[in-house]
Amino acid sequence: MECGAVSSRMSEGSVGTETGSERTLSPYVTGTSVLGLKYKDGVILAADMGGSYGSTLRYKSVERIKPIGKHTLLGASGEVSDFQEILRYLDELIIYDHMWDDGNSLGPKEVHNYLTRVMYNRRNKFNPLWNSLVVGGVKNGQKYLGMVGMIGTHYEDNHVATGFGNHLARPIMRAEWHENLSFEEAVKLLEKCLLVLLYRDRSSINKFQIAKITEEGVTISEPYALKTFWGFSAFQNPTKGAEGSW
Repeated sequence: MECGAVSSRMSEGSVGTETGSERTLSPYVTGTSVLGLKYKDGVILAADMGGSYGSTLRYKSVERIKPIGKHTLLGASGEVSDFQEILRYLDELIIYDHMWDDGNSLGPKEVHNYLTRVMYNRRNKFNPLWNSLVVGGVKNGQKYLGMVGMIGTHYEDNHVATGFGNHLARPIMRAEWHENLSFEEAVKLLEKCLLVLLYRDRSSINKFQIAKITEEGVTISEPYALKTFWGFSAFQNPTKGAEGSW
C-alpha cells in the first residue's frame, strides 16, 4: 500500500511513555467522506482514494473500503493508520469467530456493535481512534447500514455519510433516495453526491471506488474518475456578487 509508512505513528502525531505505549494526539494522514446507502438488492458504499498529509493531498491510492468477513463492508474516513489498526482488530475477531466452526459467521450488525464498543472504549481511555466508520452488509436477506463516530456515537439509517458528506451529500440522499433503487440508480445517486463533494471539499480527489454487497458477495470497483465541469461562474469569479457580504 502506498501509504503503508503512515501506520507507524511518528513523533509529531503521538506521544510515548516509558512503557512504549503511544497516543495519537491529532490526525496525521487522513481520508475524507465515505457515503453509503441501501438499494433494492443490497448495500453500496463509495469513497475517494485521497490521503491528506495535513492540507497536502499526499497519497492518491488509499483504499478506504474493505470487506470484513462474508457479510460486511467497512468504509472509513479520518486517520489512515488508525483505520489500519481497526482492520487488524477485525481480522483477529473474524479469525476467532471462524475457529468456533459452528456454521455461523459475524454479520454487519455484530461488526457494527463491536466497533461501537471499541471506539467508545478507546475514547474512555483518552486514546481515541480518529475515524468515522460506515458499516454495511447483507445477511440472511436483511440489509444493514450504520455509522460509528470516533467517540462511539452510532446510528443506523437507509443512507449515511461521514465528514463533509453529512452536510453536502445527505440532503441530496434525503431528497432522492427510495427503497426500490436499482443498482444503476444507486450508483448514479452516489456519483451525484461525490461530484458535489469534489467541487466543495478541498480534501476530495477525482479518483473513486464504489463497493456493493449482496447475498452473492462483495464487489469493489476499480478506481475511476468522474466527468467534471469547472465553468460555473462562481468557480470562475468567486468574488462576483459578494459585495456587501462582509
